[in-house]
Amino acid sequence: MSSAAPARPVPVSRGPAATRVRLSGAERRREIVLAVVELARDAGPEGITTQAIAERVGVTHGALFRHFPDKDAIWAAVFDWVRQTLGEIIDAAFAVGSTPMRTLEGVFLAHVGFVARYPGVTRILYHELQRPGPSSAQSRVRTMVGGYRQRLCAAMAAAREAGELPASLDEEAAAVLLIGTVQGLAVQSTLFGGEGGMLEAARRLWPLLLDGFRGAGSSSSRGAPASRRPGRTTVSG
Repeated sequence: MSSAAPARPVPVSRGPAATRVRLSGAERRREIVLAVVELARDAGPEGITTQAIAERVGVTHGALFRHFPDKDAIWAAVFDWVRQTLGEIIDAAFAVGSTPMRTLEGVFLAHVGFVARYPGVTRILYHELQRPGPSSAQSRVRTMVGGYRQRLCAAMAAAREAGELPASLDEEAAAVLLIGTVQGLAVQSTLFGGEGGMLEAARRLWPLLLDGFRGAGSSSSRGAPASRRPGRTTVSG
């Protein structure tokens, strides 16, 4: 099942020499946000300056602050864009009428497709989450991931009730495994490049995930000694 494609982004200019198109305030702010995401693909978020953002968009440094009061406001808009855009993609994948497991496959591929299309998002999120002390951005990310995990748990439970997954499945652990697989693919692409191959890798990994989800009811598990049988485990994170 192919991933849901996000709306086509507003083109980001490559410098002041580019022909400027008159945009509304909302369109210009979105252009600035996408410029930050693009810059994060090749540089650490801590090294992204407002001057670099202005140059990427093709406006003067002063013009940048006609749309955002300060750099913190730009970063807040970036996190809001990630939450909204990824949320819309995931919503679309969940809305596809199909069996619970087909839906989960579509959600998994849609999530990977987003990460592959916007690799800078991974750098931004990891950088923010590693910062000491709480922040509004960290709270946004935790809320987003927590809600996503709850939806995955509900889908896992529906698959279990439909007989597609074993009754002994720990849906919380399964949801963490699915999200962790996406994160692992994101880290691999950051280390070695090749975002274009992420979806193909995800399609190869899905059958392995499916086997893992179904393993709780496999014959090997039923035949294992009681001390080695998989039990329900509470997983945090």
